[in-house]
Amino acid sequence: MTNKRPDDDWLDRALRAHGDEHRAAYLDDAGFAARVLAALPPVPEVVPAWRRPAVAVLWAVAGALACVALPGAALDVGREAFRLLAAQPVSLAQIGVTLAALGAATWAAAAWALRGD
Repeated sequence: MTNKRPDDDWLDRALRAHGDEHRAAYLDDAGFAARVLAALPPVPEVVPAWRRPAVAVLWAVAGALACVALPGAALDVGREAFRLLAAQPVSLAQIGVTLAALGAATWAAAAWALRGD
């Protein structure tokens, strides 16, 4: 079996080589694992009836707690951000550099996300 394929990267080749090394060490169990799995009772696919309402109640409680906690936290974060930004002298050149850096980062992220591997 060959370890080199044109569409593989180094990790695929390393994993395939590792598998090739240990494939000869396979122990045939003569169908033992299949018999054990066939003898196991089937897993019920029905979730308990109480589960969906309980999950809905838990999400509702979490949402209510978030609604209670967030306005105060958002106000505190806003005040601190304003204090931090208002204390810094900002020039037009700094604003331009910041916007250029944000634009470059946005362009790079979009190029990385849209790449055609």
